[in-house]
Amino acid sequence: MTLAADVPGDAGLTTRARAEDRPAALRLGPVVALALLAVLAISLPNLIDPFMRHDDYPALFAEGKWFWEKTLNEGRWLNYLWHIRGFVTPSWLNFAVYQALWAVLAAAIAVAAMGRDGHPWFARVLALFILIAPPATLISLWFNTLIPGLAVVTLFAVIACWVTPRTLRTLLPLFVIVSFWAYTTYPLLLLAVCLVRTEKRSLRDLIGLCTLFVASFAAAVLLTYTLNWYVHGIFGVPLADWREATPAADLAGMVANLGVLRETFATLLDVTSYGFMPASYFHIAMLVLATLMMLRLAPMETLYLHAGMLMGMGLIVLQVLKLGVQVPPRTFLFAWVFYALIFLRTAALLSRLDHGGGLRGRIARNLALLVVLSYLLQTFNQYTIYRPWQAETRTLAEVAEASEGPILIYGPLDKLSSYEGAYVQSEMAMVFRMRQVAEREVLICDSDPDACAKVVSSRAEANQPPALRVEVTTMGEETRLSLPQGS
Repeated sequence: MTLAADVPGDAGLTTRARAEDRPAALRLGPVVALALLAVLAISLPNLIDPFMRHDDYPALFAEGKWFWEKTLNEGRWLNYLWHIRGFVTPSWLNFAVYQALWAVLAAAIAVAAMGRDGHPWFARVLALFILIAPPATLISLWFNTLIPGLAVVTLFAVIACWVTPRTLRTLLPLFVIVSFWAYTTYPLLLLAVCLVRTEKRSLRDLIGLCTLFVASFAAAVLLTYTLNWYVHGIFGVPLADWREATPAADLAGMVANLGVLRETFATLLDVTSYGFMPASYFHIAMLVLATLMMLRLAPMETLYLHAGMLMGMGLIVLQVLKLGVQVPPRTFLFAWVFYALIFLRTAALLSRLDHGGGLRGRIARNLALLVVLSYLLQTFNQYTIYRPWQAETRTLAEVAEASEGPILIYGPLDKLSSYEGAYVQSEMAMVFRMRQVAEREVLICDSDPDACAKVVSSRAEANQPPALRVEVTTMGEETRLSLPQGS
């Protein structure tokens, strides 16, 4: 990678690059190659035996019955079709495919955004800046489920590198609807692509694009409601009970939900900074300064990018205040993408203004590299926290090979050091995990003591060997599974 201090401005562009005003002039291939290499490096701790959340296992097993309720409660119809695909692939392959799609998407957005400046350095750094988004790392733990949705968004971004903005907008409604059936905020990534690919910007054009997007999003919601009414008999997407929603019926109710909104953004800042709050203030300051500089250099482009970010934020705020549910940080993936676009476009504009040698452009480029390099390391470290849980459950699976029947686990499973360290969200994670690595049934005896007692009694009556008994025990500062002697 070229050092930031050596990046030229327009004076360093080749005649061919200046002649073409299409993003394809940057050649998507090299940027994709860099993004793939980077995603491989940061994903190494999670590649061979990837960690997944408990409600992602049904997609791994290709069992639609476990996902069926989410078609009603979340409108994820594309994901449901993926669950009933009829074939199963290993988790490591699914994770590799998902991460590769994310890398291609980051590269395609970067190429689409940086086509006018011609110099590939900005596209490469922007791709990496998008790639290391903390919300992307969080949502990647549902990689089995989200493969089809991410593939749809990635396809749209790749197409954007070659077709005209008019053709892209013609495709937008279809892609919004389909991606909405995978994840609610995926359509905002499509909007970002359309915004950066616009060549002739004007207030009228921006209003037209935003109107098209809102109409497409509304159509996606209406079609989802209609499909739920046709299949489930309910017109709408009722929230599941576990979300503990406090829907607002009037303005007073929305005011009462301000606390939920505050928690949503507090959690977002904490996660985005990996628990180091000064980093959050740093990102906010970078966004504000980049916006002020970009307003002077390219006011209409600034308006386009901020319009997209504000539309996304508006949807989130409205949902939280209306429904009274906290939105998880992974939902804000679009916000990081817009942040990356604003900052790197500012760096590109400053470098062009100063012909690559000015102090402002140099500082902007070096700050971008600082974020990229530090967050590449943070992402790598994030993927390492799941390894103890994966290792402990693999060891349990190896011990279980010498026994028959179900595995009985006694003690508070959620007190396991590896359980807490990986932020495992449900005891079902152990049940599904043992099915994955040992093809064995697991009973959590603290949660269902009668079932465990029944298994013990029935095996004794049938003169069968006792079921494998595992206990959660504390040894020093560690709480681990106490496995049979010799394990």
